[in-house]
Amino acid sequence: MVRIGGLASGMDIDQIVSDLMKAERMPLDKIKQKKQTTEWQRDQYREMNRLLTEFRDSAFNMTLQSTYMVKSSSSADESKVTATATTSAGNASYTLSNVTMATAAKNISGAVSGTTKIDPSKSLWSQQSAFSGGLTWQTKTINQSAITVASDTTKVSLGKGAISNLPTSITVNDTDGASTNYTVVNSADNLGENDVFIDAATGEMTFGTQLAKDSVVQGFGYEQNYVSFAIITYDENGKAIEDDQKNGKMNFEFDGTKSLNDVISTINNSKVGISAFYDSGTDKIMFTRKDTGELTSSTDAAGPQMKLEGDFLTQTLKLDQTNEQSGTDATFEINGLQTTRKSNTFTISGVSFTLQDNFTAPVRVNVSNNTDKAVESIKNFVTKYNELIATLNGKITEERYRDYGPLTDAQREGLTDKQAEQWEEKAKSGLLKNDSILSNGLNQMRSNWYSAVSGLTGEFKQLTDIGITTSTNYMDRGKLVINETKLKEALEKDPQSVMDLFSKNGETTSGKGIVRRLRESVADTVSKIEQRAGRSTWTNTQFVLGRNLRDMDDQISRFESRLVQVEDRYWRQFTAMEKAIQNSNAQSMQLSQYFA
Repeated sequence: MVRIGGLASGMDIDQIVSDLMKAERMPLDKIKQKKQTTEWQRDQYREMNRLLTEFRDSAFNMTLQSTYMVKSSSSADESKVTATATTSAGNASYTLSNVTMATAAKNISGAVSGTTKIDPSKSLWSQQSAFSGGLTWQTKTINQSAITVASDTTKVSLGKGAISNLPTSITVNDTDGASTNYTVVNSADNLGENDVFIDAATGEMTFGTQLAKDSVVQGFGYEQNYVSFAIITYDENGKAIEDDQKNGKMNFEFDGTKSLNDVISTINNSKVGISAFYDSGTDKIMFTRKDTGELTSSTDAAGPQMKLEGDFLTQTLKLDQTNEQSGTDATFEINGLQTTRKSNTFTISGVSFTLQDNFTAPVRVNVSNNTDKAVESIKNFVTKYNELIATLNGKITEERYRDYGPLTDAQREGLTDKQAEQWEEKAKSGLLKNDSILSNGLNQMRSNWYSAVSGLTGEFKQLTDIGITTSTNYMDRGKLVINETKLKEALEKDPQSVMDLFSKNGETTSGKGIVRRLRESVADTVSKIEQRAGRSTWTNTQFVLGRNLRDMDDQISRFESRLVQVEDRYWRQFTAMEKAIQNSNAQSMQLSQYFA
């Protein structure tokens, strides 16, 4: 539509239409403001849900026995023995004496290198002459399939390295189907046009002439060289640690492209339970069992603890089975009882002992209740609860400034950033004032603390018995206060009773401990808030405020379409007026000419 902007009338039609549309747009601004308020309210609900969920998750620790029955252990000499007590440990004293620590089996090889020192990072194939014991290779036949050349090149790699028994010639078909035979030569120097050199170490072929892309090197057979060996170790029950159930051993295989470091790393990462390393200073290999103790076969207690099979271990790496230093069990007396263990760390009656050294003179270990830590855990929980209810109370009592609504774009343009920020702060205030979900949730949480827990049989029946009371200041709105001295005395006297008061698990609400009730109440409140405000991952159709927002989006869309029509109508009317004025002016000019 052609718009005529006041050429005939002299009126500022653009401004007039703009002013008229401001009035027409006022209901739309109201809807947008309502939408913004709803979004703020949704976000504040979700923030409350985040705090409630964090509190519920942290409250889980208050249902655990380890929170209330904390044990502390002390050793008279931690350079000799250390101890850690679990919640199941009783208050007791232990005296350890005549301690001999468990040791691990180990085997040290002879010198590995010959006249040339080996490099453990280089391939076995490239250093086969450096090993003093030599290298005896095993071979397997590899049938190399045809290789299509990816780009113009003189070099093509086979699938394997460390190879032997090579063919005397290799056939290559070019892209036209023509075949060329290349003679296999012993050196890459001065290659003839129809020669090819095959690097036995890497399997790389170098041709005397460039092969075109998509040429095909025809397949052929060759031998790959590898070493293999087996290691047999045993667990504490005398059962072989194996991957070969038939023979009860752990098998290893390495082709010649692998290095000594690769071999050692594979052994260390396997479940055979050996820590191996090569020391270049002494030129020796050392095998050590990762587990201590006398770990022998259940059927051959006098046999080796690391049984080594294969020439690579016994000849190449010079590991002699007869050189093994057997692992031994730990022996000690505890409270006068002579006993043994496979490991230097062991557990007796809920106390984990770790032997640090051999000793004969008695060392005393004491186990007692650690009430200070239990008090600290309860204090931290009560602090989190107080912070939570302070935040929730703040939200439901927050003042609502109804004269401050969300700013429209036009309103925002007339304010500085600071003024807009202060305005929005008031506009967001009080959106959850007197909210029924939060109010009911708070009331339920307060009730959880003071409703009697049925079925308690211990010393303490209610919170005041253990020194937890409500603040006498009405403005604190249910804040809890702890008498630390009284709480500590309660934990020292009957920690089980304190734990039951907080975490007793009953079939009915009245039979459940305070913390279990709180977690259920919080979960119920979270669920109700989610029904109203949803989660960030939910769509708007899944919760009440989301459906409201969806309806408002529909209203906004329809209203904006209507505004386009209204604006077009105004312009049509003003354009018609301008045309009428133009026609009138033209007629007047014609008449004036007749009378002139």
